Amino acid sequence: MDSIEYYNKYAAKVYEDTVDVDMSEIMEEFLKLLEEGDTILDLGCGSGRDSLTMYEMGFDVTPLDASEEMCKLAEIHTGLDVLQMTFDEMEFEDVFDGIWACGALVHVPKNEMPEILGRLHDALCHQGVLYMSVKKGDFEGFRGERYFTDYTADSLTSLVSRTGLFEIVKTWETEDARSGHPDTVWINLLARKR
Repeated sequence: MDSIEYYNKYAAKVYEDTVDVDMSEIMEEFLKLLEEGDTILDLGCGSGRDSLTMYEMGFDVTPLDASEEMCKLAEIHTGLDVLQMTFDEMEFEDVFDGIWACGALVHVPKNEMPEILGRLHDALCHQGVLYMSVKKGDFEGFRGERYFTDYTADSLTSLVSRTGLFEIVKTWETEDARSGHPDTVWINLLARKR
């Protein structure tokens, strides 16, 4: 089973586990680099939780997810149209002021990340802002039914820097905001399109 099949199969549970998680503190770091009304791509939007928050704050949000079932739930939750596509199907050109990839890239194998970062770079407008978070660690492979790629702050910043596409603004660590995940630490990264 790949990660998309997992989210199709367990969409209702994933929705329940994540829809009420408070991401406001981290989101504030991202949104202060943007202006009200700016366009934001919510990459791997899941339940649509963050799309709805940013939409209600006056941003022009496009939610996107690869899982058909998650898209359906996100549309119901947000009242927004949700794009169903995989990251490697994206072909946006200078469309978004910001990309919010909260936990969205954790299933991308490390060797595929440069291409995905290239697509995100293309999708951003001049000086556009990218936020991404990944799990802290050095593991890559299957954990249960899903493939995960973990990073340290150093390995993530060096991966993003090596592409030459972004200027890193900030990296920081946070504990998992979901209950029941006390040992999970997230690496957060903010970068600007070069």
